[in-house]
Amino acid sequence: MQTTFGTGQPGKENTDLAFTDSLTGLGNHRRFFDKVDRLISDRADDPAPFTVGILDLDGFKPINDLFGHKAGDDILIQVAMRLRASMDGYSTVCRIGADEFAYLYPMVFSEEQAAEKSRMLIEILSAPYDVGERTARLSASVGCSLFYSGDETTEILINKAETALYHAKRSGRGRVVVYTREMEEAAKRVTRIEQALRRAVSAGEVEPHFQPIVDLNSRRTIGFETLARWTDRDLGVVPPSVFIPIAEERGIIGPLSQLVLRKATEAARSWPKDLFLSFNLSPSQLVDQNTGLHILAILERTGFDPRRLEIEITETGLMNDPASAEKIVEDLRRVGIRVSLDDFGTGQSSLGRLREFHFDKLKIDRAFVSSILDDRPSEHIIRAILAMCEGLGMDVVAEGIEDEAQADRLVQFGCAGGQGYLFGKPADADATLGYLRDSYRGALHAKAI
Repeated sequence: MQTTFGTGQPGKENTDLAFTDSLTGLGNHRRFFDKVDRLISDRADDPAPFTVGILDLDGFKPINDLFGHKAGDDILIQVAMRLRASMDGYSTVCRIGADEFAYLYPMVFSEEQAAEKSRMLIEILSAPYDVGERTARLSASVGCSLFYSGDETTEILINKAETALYHAKRSGRGRVVVYTREMEEAAKRVTRIEQALRRAVSAGEVEPHFQPIVDLNSRRTIGFETLARWTDRDLGVVPPSVFIPIAEERGIIGPLSQLVLRKATEAARSWPKDLFLSFNLSPSQLVDQNTGLHILAILERTGFDPRRLEIEITETGLMNDPASAEKIVEDLRRVGIRVSLDDFGTGQSSLGRLREFHFDKLKIDRAFVSSILDDRPSEHIIRAILAMCEGLGMDVVAEGIEDEAQADRLVQFGCAGGQGYLFGKPADADATLGYLRDSYRGALHAKAI
């Protein structure tokens, strides 16, 4: 018997509260699992392909924070109405999480069709939403999987769609990803790294390394940026570009950050008192109101002067939840901690953020510095940043300096601070202490001459 997959049919099936989302009137996760289970059963003898998709609203929490939860619920109702209206008589859409929807396309047989239909949903949801007298905009990310074999269960299909959604979210907002077997292998590797990282954090095996920041005019070291480094006994050296995103996505970034900050401040206590320590906060930490308390507790425990600490945050971190980030920044600055805006020019924040957040320092991204000698637009951008910061009373550090010509050009433009391999690669605590002792002896020798 052929099952009908409608979205608005009357009868007991659609009025059963156990299968209905009370806010939107769509089916809930039980309804969705039931629909997929029955379609798999119908196609047991002739497993023609069909598509399962999971759609996640990007950045919905800031909408709730900005407009309030009542407005957030109204937007979810509007999202549900648009999705329901986009379904044909065979298809189904359900709300399976706070800001997550699932859909079933029984008549979509190919990856190309699945991606095209999913992009259409994202386009439909991108139109403005009415919120009282104001409007809001949303984007969405989608992960899809296709049924090909009678051996696949509903749980397997949804897990595959969730894996694809994970890759879509990692790729940026508003993306569609269709599941492939390679993703499964990548997901397994991510899980292995996650489990090893959890063990490493618990055992205190992630170490801080330090890269010098210098006064470009005198070449004197004025501080160090802290960078996390991890070598696992089984995985070997795991680059921070791999384990930091996993820590953020899997909720490990808080304990990891606290471990590295504690070790870094313990090491920096033995440095000359005029050197500062710079430390990065992740975007997820800027929405956690306990972040400031954790930092202050570590400083009190290690005896490190808050006035010697600089916290670096990125433009992307500000965009996730500006109100929360602003409160955390204010709390830190109140006790003497300086705050820097990192990777300036590569994110999405407006120039108004510089005024709102009262940053002490701005770091010019290496993308501009690397092309300063042969790209006029990069040169003009750096000049403009320096002029702006001078007017705002902000210090500036240029990142990614690799040769003398770049450093000389930055000095010519009036940039006071620099960082990059020209002045030193990141090194562990012992090597950094040795570097400082050699620098101190060199300075005494120069004075004697």
